[in-house]
Amino acid sequence: MNPNSNQHVIVREVWASNLQKELSLIHSVIPLISFVSFDTEFPGTIITPKVDKHMYSKLPPTTNYSFMKANVDALKIIQLGLTLSDSNGNLPHFGTQNAYIWQFNFSDFDVEWDYHNVKSIKLLEKQGIDFMKNRKDGVPSGLFRDFILKSGLLLNFHITWVTFHSSYDFGFLIKLLIGRQLPPNVHLFRQLVARFFGPKIYDMKHIIKFCNGLYGGLERVSQTLNVDRVVGNNHQAGSDSLLTLQTYIYEVEGCLFQSIS
Repeated sequence: MNPNSNQHVIVREVWASNLQKELSLIHSVIPLISFVSFDTEFPGTIITPKVDKHMYSKLPPTTNYSFMKANVDALKIIQLGLTLSDSNGNLPHFGTQNAYIWQFNFSDFDVEWDYHNVKSIKLLEKQGIDFMKNRKDGVPSGLFRDFILKSGLLLNFHITWVTFHSSYDFGFLIKLLIGRQLPPNVHLFRQLVARFFGPKIYDMKHIIKFCNGLYGGLERVSQTLNVDRVVGNNHQAGSDSLLTLQTYIYEVEGCLFQSIS
């Protein structure tokens, strides 16, 4: 870790060819890690409630879970972004002048054959995702599962996980980790989340309810707090995971604890 906040941040792109090496690097810094944020990219949603979007949050948890499960079961993950930091927000540097975050590119999704939301795919393409390269060079989810379970990142209750509006993010990761469709009810799903990720999970979408003047998506919240996106574009999993962690550590965390006290 390095306290120099002016480091150049590099996104380490992970493919099948370098998966083991990159997860070994992650394993080497686990003792220094206090926070992990993550974000996923996936092919949108294809099954939605027959109510206006602004009413989704008012639906019962069981209903929201049933729609999330239906989409996650039918769709395939495209990218996973991971940002790791110590308790002060410093990123791994491995003895270089740079700081590093990770972006895992998966091979499972076939844009020509698999279910997807056309608008979501066009947006992801616009933001730089190359679906053909992912299909050819990406990481099979089963291979990722084998290595990530040995990395020390999961089942580690010393780590605090930071997310933004993360029900689908957790849905796709739980599906990947168990190698099958999601459990039939939200209670069993929450048990799996707690098993793999532990008790310290903060979803900023819920935290900002306690922060005066904060609302909206990640981009809006970070801009309101003057937290800059230092690398990549929105809807790129690595870049979004970094912005999520920076927004939490530098601004929202203080707001949360002030509201509690």
